[in-house]
Amino acid sequence: MPELTSRRGLLFGTAAVGAGVLLAGCTSNDSNDDTAANDQPAASDTPGKEVTIGFAGPQADHGWLNAINDNAKSRAGKYSDVTLEITEGSNDTAAQIGQIQTLINKKVDVLVVLPADGKALTQVGLQAMQAGIPVVNLDRIFNSPQAYRCWIGGDNYGMGLNAGRYIGEKLKDKQGAKVIELAGLDNLELTQQRTQGFDAALKNYPNIKKVARQAAEFTVESGQAKMSQLLQAQSDFDALWNHDDDQGVGALRAIEQAGRDDFLMVGGAGALSAMQAIEADDGVLKATVLYPPTMAASAIDLARALGQSKGIGGLSELEIPASLTLYSAVVDKENVGQYMATGFK
Repeated sequence: MPELTSRRGLLFGTAAVGAGVLLAGCTSNDSNDDTAANDQPAASDTPGKEVTIGFAGPQADHGWLNAINDNAKSRAGKYSDVTLEITEGSNDTAAQIGQIQTLINKKVDVLVVLPADGKALTQVGLQAMQAGIPVVNLDRIFNSPQAYRCWIGGDNYGMGLNAGRYIGEKLKDKQGAKVIELAGLDNLELTQQRTQGFDAALKNYPNIKKVARQAAEFTVESGQAKMSQLLQAQSDFDALWNHDDDQGVGALRAIEQAGRDDFLMVGGAGALSAMQAIEADDGVLKATVLYPPTMAASAIDLARALGQSKGIGGLSELEIPASLTLYSAVVDKENVGQYMATGFK
């Protein structure tokens, strides 16, 4: 799952990206329109300068990471002027550094990098920038802003904040309400940020108390095991926030095995299975808070704009922004149809 993404840039919703309409990077709705708001050049769907984009990400060993790769490939395929050079992907930092150096040696026009470890790969980002290849840093952030031209990613604190607000509004009229939290890997700062946002939101609801928290490992197996422990320890609570929909598959198994249906559950990240369960509305899962993998599609848009020396349609600036933070929307039964296409497997 994503690591630290504390950059706060422009805030964008995610529905437009999921629907295939450009959100963060580069087109207007009119394919013949090639100007920004003040008649400055902006990238558009109309073919322009040929751009070779190098894409390097970690191993797709999680549904979200697999969706990152799919979104990047799909978006690049929409542009006849884009050639995508994509690496195999690796969680080994030395291997990923080598893959990125290969792309640098190929002299790609722009690099899009989702590092397995932002700190460990900062130096290769600097290497690319010093070689004159602009870098779009995707989600897991490099240690130095000199290592990238633009950062785009999700909002982990915002995920927790919006999960807490949703649960708070559902329970605001219940005295002595209790909530529990199934977190991700505690050694990742992203997990800490999600918990911080959740706790901050709950402070606005003095009638609600968080009575338990258990850390899992972003896997189905860990979700099931840790949820079983929580259910055994907590015989009575009103809501559960689970940080990750992949581990949520296991959590739901544990809940079903325990025969529990006396609370509401909010998931995280936006898996297709979670959205389908929300739409069916026949279980405890009532909402999920997005961490949109469509950011990879927007990263391709940004890279293409950089390669063509263009700005973003709808903004007045000649250049693309330095950072873009995507919004963690809450998806429930009321709006799940709007977001279903963004759900990842």
